[in-house]
This record gives sequence, structure tokens and C-alpha cells, in this order.
Amino acid sequence: MSFDLAARNAEVSAKLAALRTASGFDMVIRLRGSDWFSWATAGASNVVLLTTETGIAELLITAQDAWVLTDAIEAQRLIDEELPSIFKIQIQPWAVPAARETAVQDILGGATVLSDRPRHTEKPLPAALLACKRNMSASEITRYRQVGRLASAAMCEVLRAARPEWSEYQLAGAGAEALWARGLHPALTLAAGEQRLPIYRHPTASAAKLGSRAMLVFCARGFGLYANLTRFVSFAKIPPDWLTLQQQVGEIEAQALEACRPGVRLNEIYQILATAYRAHGHTSAISEHHQGGTTGYLAREIVATPDTFETLSDATPIAWNPSLRGGAKIEDTFIVTANGLEDLTYDATWPYTLVHGRLRPQVLEQ
Repeated sequence: MSFDLAARNAEVSAKLAALRTASGFDMVIRLRGSDWFSWATAGASNVVLLTTETGIAELLITAQDAWVLTDAIEAQRLIDEELPSIFKIQIQPWAVPAARETAVQDILGGATVLSDRPRHTEKPLPAALLACKRNMSASEITRYRQVGRLASAAMCEVLRAARPEWSEYQLAGAGAEALWARGLHPALTLAAGEQRLPIYRHPTASAAKLGSRAMLVFCARGFGLYANLTRFVSFAKIPPDWLTLQQQVGEIEAQALEACRPGVRLNEIYQILATAYRAHGHTSAISEHHQGGTTGYLAREIVATPDTFETLSDATPIAWNPSLRGGAKIEDTFIVTANGLEDLTYDATWPYTLVHGRLRPQVLEQ
């Protein structure tokens, strides 16, 4: 994966300006989360332990300066490999955690602090900044295309290599290896074979053999951005009842995708999905698993519910994942635009079919 350095520097400058405007220039912004760190730095990572929401560095944005706060273990690598040069760095001894807070208070000088993860007297970030993070700039979309293309290539490679005698552990491990080989974090690799696929919506991998069919799910992170996708492989003739379920879930998803336009509320799309499930005879399915929503610097920035009134905008990334009991599911990552949806996780080497005029992935038959 690669950066366009000029575009990256321009993006960072624009984001720092947005942060300062939102703070009114008289407050300080402190960003702790791995999602906000990547957003504000235009794709840098503060992640070492993949399962944490916060990382080994944070950001402190004042009216004059942009600081990265970290310790002596991490500083040199961040400077050499992650950070745009616009950021100053504040390095503290790893063995003296209180030293960071002392340094922060010296910088703050009593100013009010806004934070993505507020502590003590800190205040939450304003809604305008949340909206800014959830709508991609042109340079972010360029990076997102890289992530989506690499994630889908990894998925295709692994499922073409998979064999029925593999365990789910082997499938998930091969998926993680393929993502790492492309520079992506395997934030999520779910795997299910013939036995467990019809039972569980979130099948964390087990020692069970794949058998006649398998599902693999990725939430792949690169530049802080998540590419979410689900694919299936069959090692035998696809049973008619399972094929029907896969066709139905594709029809259900199509209703949601057709509704994804700037200005449409997420709860409207949720209701469209509920209606589509009922039309196909699966009335309870809407409540059996979350349906997805917007994505970006989190696997799901906002999960759609009956009470999510946020609206889609031009350049909002989305990932719906309708599913049906019995082992049917569909998922890709798209960008909403005024001219329609762009599928970021499309792979021309995978089998597709037209569903309501849109190419959608099919089960790979081995």
C-alpha cells in the first residue's frame, strides 16, 4: 500500500483546520481512539495490540500546534514510518505514565478539552466533526479503493485454495495470512464450515472441518479504513434450499442498496430491509442479526436501527450484511455517491450475477 504524499499532507492540513474550527480555536482537542488517530493523520496507525480501541499514541490539537503524545518505546517508529511531518511529537518515559498528563497540562494551560473518548471534565466532540469523519474526501476514497481491492484479492486467493478437509481454524488462519501479506490488519476473520454455518451468525473459527461448504468474513483494516466483505465456497453441488436462501438474501440486500442515496436516513433503510425480509417469508430475520450500516474508520461507524436518524451523504462508506437462518449472507463495502454506489470490494475474478442490475457475488463452486 502506498501514499500520495502531497495529497496526504493536504488532507491532514484540511482536517486540522476542521478540528480547530470545531473547537472554536479556544479549546483543545484530544484524540485517543485508533479510528480518530488514523482519520486525523490521513492513514497513520497507532495500533500495536489489534484488539484495542485506543493505541500507543494519541493526538493533542491546539490552535497553534498538532502534537502526537507517545512514549520512548514507540516514538522512533512512528516518526520513521507513520507520521506526516506536520505533527510535533511529545515523548515521555514508558515507566512514568503520569509524565504524559503533566506534559499535557502544561500545553493546555487550563483550556477546555474536547475528546473522542472523554475523561473526567473533558467534553465530547461536536456532531459536525463526527459527520466530517464519516464522509470520505477524495484522497481517502483513493486509499479506500486500495484497501478494498487488496482485501477482496486476499479473500479470492484463500477460498480458491481452500479444501473441504481444512478446519475452520485453517481457513481463518489462511485469511489472516493473506491479509497480512498485503499489508492489511485482519481485524476480523470469521470462518464456518458445513456444520456450523447454518447455526451461527458470527461463527468464530473452530476445529470443525469445512465439509461441503464454507463462509469466510473479513473486516480488513488498512490506512485505518475497514473493508468488510463475506464470501462462500462450495465443494459439492449446491443444495437447492441453500441456493434459494442465497438468492433471497441477495434480493433483500438489493432493496437496501437501491435506497442508498445522499439524504436518506439509516432508519429508513432499516425499515426497507425489514419489509424485504417479510416479503420473502423471513419476518423475524431483521431481529436475528444486525444489518450493517455505515463503515469507514470503524468496522461499523453507525449500525442501522429503527432509531438511527443519521442521513447518508455523498462519499459515505456503507456495508450492509443481511443474513438468513440456514447459512445465507451477503456483504460488501460501498461508497455512496450522488451518481450511485461504488463497490470497493469488487473482484473481477470472482463469480458474480446481476441482482436488480448490480453485480453481486455468488457462491464459488470448486
